[in-house]
Amino acid sequence: MNRIRPIIFALMAAVFYAVNVPVSKVLLTNVEPTVMAALLYLGAGIGVGIMALFQKERGEKLTKSDTPYVIGMIALDIAAPIFLMMGISYGTSSDASLLGNFEIAATALIALFIFKEKVSARLWTAIALITVSSIILSLDGGEGIRLSAGSVFVLLSTVCWGFENNCTRNISSKSTYEIVILKGIFSGLGALVIALIKGEAMPGLSYAACALVLGFVAYGLSIFFYIRAQNSLGAAKTSAYYAAAPFVGALLSFALLKEKLTGTYLAAAAVMIVGTAFVVADTLRRRHEHTHSHTLTHTHDGSTHTHVVSHTHGHDHYRENGAHGHRHSRARLERELMAHV
Repeated sequence: MNRIRPIIFALMAAVFYAVNVPVSKVLLTNVEPTVMAALLYLGAGIGVGIMALFQKERGEKLTKSDTPYVIGMIALDIAAPIFLMMGISYGTSSDASLLGNFEIAATALIALFIFKEKVSARLWTAIALITVSSIILSLDGGEGIRLSAGSVFVLLSTVCWGFENNCTRNISSKSTYEIVILKGIFSGLGALVIALIKGEAMPGLSYAACALVLGFVAYGLSIFFYIRAQNSLGAAKTSAYYAAAPFVGALLSFALLKEKLTGTYLAAAAVMIVGTAFVVADTLRRRHEHTHSHTLTHTHDGSTHTHVVSHTHGHDHYRENGAHGHRHSRARLERELMAHV
């Protein structure tokens, strides 16, 4: 059961977040987009804040040096849900759910070009496929080729969350409760101020309460269970399970909102599934990578030479104590030795 529990937590995180788009689509008939975005984050901040009251160990607190990342995280979390709510209000819930996977591509590209992180060949393939799928979903039907307004806003939200993911990554070792509470309360208040400036009306108490509860579930509890899963599975495997969220959201859209299943959607979904599979393969491969050393002994002209080579690579199976054996060709050994000179 202890092995299954973190997997259940990861899938629960995906399902909780997936509820966001179709339920928001329903609430948006009575709640304006920017107000909706504000209530979602306020619900997450308040809910996780209450959870924190019963948590003794909250982790290392944020420091002054973390301030730029915290400000960036909050500012981006103000913009992203506003764009998402606008996209949902203009387009279909199913398309918005599936387009959410473009966040994977946006996060990777931002990490590569701004934070100088390495992107593997598998992830490049995934980025290309997810981008193609997003373009298919974004094209409006009818005469000519033009982008739909709903898709553009959803894609803008994923780019904002791509930047936000990279900001949060730099403070992820600090207290998760503190991060989520700051993110929820200040992003929610920021969006609320924008809503008031725009002149958006506040919803009735019942609709506001529903939005707050949705925010606690779709944002607050999703993050909570994501972190609980991550503690056991690690970041890579948890992310692989979490990639199911957009597809769950799309299925809920068809079931709850009776949205039409179009040929365009099916074609985009097929491409997106292949792209997501490459993401899963990449994350699971990275999970199994480890660093170790080999002592290489060979003979030249009667003398013996010993080299210690450290390198990182992946293995499908290895013993619990980390010891294992495998063969290297001479050419590979020479490449490894040259790489460490």
